[in-house]
Amino acid sequence: MNSLEQTTQLAIDLIKKNKVTDFEFSVGKSSGISTAVRLSNVETLQYSLDTSFDVSVYIGKNKGQAASVDLSKESLKKAIDSACLIAKYTQEDPFNGLAPKDRMAWDAPHLDLYHPWTLDAKESIEIAKECEQIALEQTEIDNSDGAELSSFEGESYYANSNGLITKSKNSKHSLYCSLIAKRDSEMQTGYEYAIALDSRDLTSPSIIGLEAAKMAQQKLGSRNLESQKCPIIFTARQSSGLFSQLLGALSGSRQYKKTSFLLDSLGKKVLPGSINIYEDPLQLKTLGSRAFDLDGVLKSKQFFVEDGRVTTYLMGQYSANQLGLESTANAGGVSNCRVSSNYDGGIEELTKNMDKGLIVTDLMGQGINATTGDYSRGASGFWVEKGEIQYPVSGITIAGNLKDMLKNVISIGNDFDNRSNLKVGSTLVSEMTIAGEG
Repeated sequence: MNSLEQTTQLAIDLIKKNKVTDFEFSVGKSSGISTAVRLSNVETLQYSLDTSFDVSVYIGKNKGQAASVDLSKESLKKAIDSACLIAKYTQEDPFNGLAPKDRMAWDAPHLDLYHPWTLDAKESIEIAKECEQIALEQTEIDNSDGAELSSFEGESYYANSNGLITKSKNSKHSLYCSLIAKRDSEMQTGYEYAIALDSRDLTSPSIIGLEAAKMAQQKLGSRNLESQKCPIIFTARQSSGLFSQLLGALSGSRQYKKTSFLLDSLGKKVLPGSINIYEDPLQLKTLGSRAFDLDGVLKSKQFFVEDGRVTTYLMGQYSANQLGLESTANAGGVSNCRVSSNYDGGIEELTKNMDKGLIVTDLMGQGINATTGDYSRGASGFWVEKGEIQYPVSGITIAGNLKDMLKNVISIGNDFDNRSNLKVGSTLVSEMTIAGEG
């Protein structure tokens, strides 16, 4: 057995010495390197080596939780004893308990998510510098917010009193660059990034740098807009935020707490009939894939919205118990979720189709009310007329209500952004309010 497997067995043995009805825990370790450079100088070079132990015990319907970052026998015992003590004094909750035994991930598939990168400090600095340097060589690029390269890998075990012991291993590597462009007294920022499970799949440093510079350059000469109502395109990068609000509203916790703008929406239409939202969590070597949720429940492909209508809420076991439904294996959120495209084309074709309106490339602020659906955020992007970009815009606010925004989605492009756990293309909304100069 490896050290983490031995720790898992030790924790089981220690828990069984206590009089508990059920238990579940996760134990893990991770390591990584993160290097940040700015103007060719190394600002940070950080190595990390972390361990964790999170345990929940049940005494009847009473639950106690504790955690430790030390995996020694003494620390494991202290965490377990603390959880048991908490369970003895906490209030009974009839919705507590493990997921059914037959839902557990007894045969969790291997998803090819682990591709460690033997990256040393010198190489990480060279890659980050290369990314930033080519960007700084571009016209009107005046300054840099820096470039950062990160590489992490981890392994974890999940075990519970049903007899389940299952493990997962994963890796994630990323490269990020942010630049400042200047023309006369105007300054604009632009950034680009790449994320991959396998370092060989990362976009090259030079392309990341050039794209970041291009985005900053394109924003120069920005104008304000008059207040008005018009169509809006969210780029693929920004569209995931829009649909994450929808998924959050469909979460079991929001539903049983009655804090969702889509309360009691099972079977109801929330999107146009041509749009589906589903998760496909068992895809090999895919960002966001996962074999089981935080409750140890085996995952599978499923639809949350089909033909525009809500087919299920997103539930872990506790939320499912609260709602009197079955878990959808979403304790911890969605895994490799996708919003289907209903349009044969990407941002360029959508722009022509919109004819006149706003392309939103950046959003600022947190002006979203998850209970009412009210939406108001600072934005910048490009103004479009006759199907072509006319000039960049900034200093505006876009507003609406998420219920209306989602129902007013006309088209979702096929230019999926695969760097996110929620994959969606550019999204055209028929009308939103722009607050500008007047």
